[in-house]
Amino acid sequence: MCFFLLSAQNNLKAQTIKKKTTTAGWKQLFNGKDLTGWKHVGKGSSEVEDGMIRGHGGMGLLYWKGGKLSNCTIRVIYKMQKFNSNSGVFIRIPIEPKEEWMPVFYGYEVQIDNHPETSDEDDHHITGTLYSLTKPLAKPGKPGPEWNTMEITLDGSRTIVYVNGEKVTDYKEGDHTPERKFDFEPMKGRRPGAGYIGLQNHGEDDVVYFKEVAVKPLAKK
Repeated sequence: MCFFLLSAQNNLKAQTIKKKTTTAGWKQLFNGKDLTGWKHVGKGSSEVEDGMIRGHGGMGLLYWKGGKLSNCTIRVIYKMQKFNSNSGVFIRIPIEPKEEWMPVFYGYEVQIDNHPETSDEDDHHITGTLYSLTKPLAKPGKPGPEWNTMEITLDGSRTIVYVNGEKVTDYKEGDHTPERKFDFEPMKGRRPGAGYIGLQNHGEDDVVYFKEVAVKPLAKK
């Protein structure tokens, strides 16, 4: 009996150490229960379903009210409801959003969409790119219902995006970007070093589930 009790205690201790290691330095912005700290603007709505954030209707934005983020890494774990669904993680939003289109035009959208051809769009609109502005270095996005991990690093004027461990975007303010092709694409120009972040609710037919949104400050240089 003592042996089994000791083994159970050791296993519990090992699990605790592992949990502390994997979460060290990360601040969870989504508590897994409700939308405390978040606010929805625009069309549709957002809710928590089975411990995950999901949207209804669209197009709207769920943004974190806790203030602007800079010099940090944002980790988002998500999955598409269907084989392919459309959403995005907004960063560098210059002011607290009151509606859904200002972030589109004046922030950056880190795209979630593995098949932009469906909307007559090209590789500049694929998962992990800054929507319409950067060309992907890789295409590692997994289809629904597989989980994806996206890490977005805001390092001064530099924005780096990894999806499932592969670098997709490495962009510095002032780098060349293509001309706008659609009126719903972002305006060209520099974005602020610090900004609000948000999750896009694209539409009823494009549901993406988010089970983690976390942030970790960059180590001081």
